Amino acid sequence: MHLLRTLAAQVPPIRRLRQSRDQLLRERDEAQGRLDEAGERLEAAQAEIAELRERPADSPFFHYNAAFDPQEVMRRHAVPGLVPRPGYLTNFLGVLIDPKFFPSILQDRAGEVEGIPIPANWHADIAEWGAALRAVDLARGRFTVMELGCGWGCWLNNTGVAARRAGLDVHLIGVEGDEGHIGFAHEACTTNGFREDQRSLHRGIAAANSGFALFPRQKEAGMSWGLEPVFGASEEQRREAARTGDYDELPMLALGDLAAPHERIDLLHVDIQGGEAELVAGSLDLLREKVAYILIGTHSRGIEGRLFDLLLGKGWLLEIERPAILDPRNPAAPVIVDGVQGWRNIALLP
Repeated sequence: MHLLRTLAAQVPPIRRLRQSRDQLLRERDEAQGRLDEAGERLEAAQAEIAELRERPADSPFFHYNAAFDPQEVMRRHAVPGLVPRPGYLTNFLGVLIDPKFFPSILQDRAGEVEGIPIPANWHADIAEWGAALRAVDLARGRFTVMELGCGWGCWLNNTGVAARRAGLDVHLIGVEGDEGHIGFAHEACTTNGFREDQRSLHRGIAAANSGFALFPRQKEAGMSWGLEPVFGASEEQRREAARTGDYDELPMLALGDLAAPHERIDLLHVDIQGGEAELVAGSLDLLREKVAYILIGTHSRGIEGRLFDLLLGKGWLLEIERPAILDPRNPAAPVIVDGVQGWRNIALLP
């Protein structure tokens, strides 16, 4: 039988038929390969659709306006293949967070790896993540970030880690009034691999001009993150603060002094519990000269409107915003989630 097949293969018509059959088999295998690839893409698309369906479609954190795609920015910066680190929560950028910073929220999350926070996670939403990482994308060669009201160094570490991964030289500047929280910031920066010469952390109150302000003391760091300074305290208030020990008298650190050693601030993150509009109003010339991108946490709709008046059409481009989320049923405290505005300096980032 083998001999007959060999002889048959030497007959031209049969040889051509066999060659045609082999070609068809190859084409069939190639088509099957393409079909398998298409099947894999379909499965991935179906998984993404399922993920979208599981998200709270009515979440207010999807209600932002943007001149770029913040979700694409977040997905692009997400680090694949992250592994859990004992004792820490690891976020989607690879930033390590000690649960003691937020014990009421994170006490059971040590050893977890957190997914991409769309629409939001425990501390920020699409608009804020997107704006912060947008500033990283726009930086060239070096990334200097300044966070006013830095707490544990949240945006210092998040943007600093992302910028370092992008190959940029990084410098972190933070200002925080709470003694325990500035300690957390030092600890977090060290944990995430930033040397002392890569960071400048200050205990004080960020302001347009220097001076002094009162800042509330808390018994245990990490229990309260919305402490507000008292500006322009009277002599009587200062004496009472010293007597009771409920407040510390801290220096007001002028934005110009903080920025002076640096040629450019690639991202200025401002979250100072209602003082953001005053800071911007008193620093407009400095901001235009040195700050490439501003990310502001807004604490009222009135503040949002004032920032529009101060910045819109005056050399600044609003790239993303999500208004403060209100609860009209509670007139005493109508804002339940701070708003977000991301502004691009056209002079420095045309």
